[in-house]
Amino acid sequence: MEILYIFLQTTSPSSGGFMSFLPFLLIMVVFYFFMIRPQVNRQRAEQKFQEELKKGDKIITAGGIYGKITGVQEKKVIVEISDNIKISIEKNSISREKSLNIPTQNK
Repeated sequence: MEILYIFLQTTSPSSGGFMSFLPFLLIMVVFYFFMIRPQVNRQRAEQKFQEELKKGDKIITAGGIYGKITGVQEKKVIVEISDNIKISIEKNSISREKSLNIPTQNK
């Protein structure tokens, strides 16, 4: 118990102005590299993907609709989801490109 009392007496409040902020600074740096930076990179990649959409790409919307792009406008795309059924959706609602075959309805 006496050792703890001695350690507490050796640290004075005036010593280490920068040292008291060092843990907070380290937390911020770790937070930036593990949380903020990867999210920004993901957003850039998603924006680049949405800008590169072209006619003929097979996609999946954020709502889970599979389709094939038949037309591209500035902020919207025309997606064919079945034979002669086309919908217009925002580019922001496209989650990813579908590389496998889109399931079709057997007739």
